[in-house]
Amino acid sequence: MMTKSAEPGRALRIGLLSISDRASAGVYTDQGIPALSEWLASALSTPFELQTRLIADEQPLIEATLIELADIGACDLVLTTGGTGPALRDVTPEATLAVAHRVMPGFGEQMRQISLHFVPTAILSRQVAVIRGQTLIVNLPGQPKSIRETLEGLRAAEGAVIVPGIFAAIPYCIDLIGGPYIETHDAVVKSFRPKSALRAKGAA
Repeated sequence: MMTKSAEPGRALRIGLLSISDRASAGVYTDQGIPALSEWLASALSTPFELQTRLIADEQPLIEATLIELADIGACDLVLTTGGTGPALRDVTPEATLAVAHRVMPGFGEQMRQISLHFVPTAILSRQVAVIRGQTLIVNLPGQPKSIRETLEGLRAAEGAVIVPGIFAAIPYCIDLIGGPYIETHDAVVKSFRPKSALRAKGAA
């Protein structure tokens, strides 16, 4: 496993994993990775590198890909999309838990809370988040609109945040597991850290 603390000053590394039988087979175009790439470009002021993968709903393949992104690719953050419903082929949560060293249940709880403001079927979602080594892995919904909502949270008509999105907590989580300092554009999502963990804007 690559030790990230041995690479001071390197760019933030993010893995994007889209899980879909039909998209991976070329039946239709994957929407998850483009949606995530676009959102991250709008939300992050910190430079970052992407590693992307598009695979089928096969648990051993999902597990192997998560391990590869975390251990070999040395990603600080891995975001998955797809495969988190109750259908028999939806095995992303099982694969994610199988490679976990620690489980972070608050992420899934918050995603369901946000989505329930839009659809009652949000209670069927099974997204989880875990830590593997120094990598945070988060399962996201499959639809681009739901991805954006869960990352950004809910806003009132005048723009005030009503329910924080999950990305508000991700930069500090990455701090705590030894990753680089992440800054965001507040107009998209305002990250939260305790005062003792804050740095001046743009500081290395």
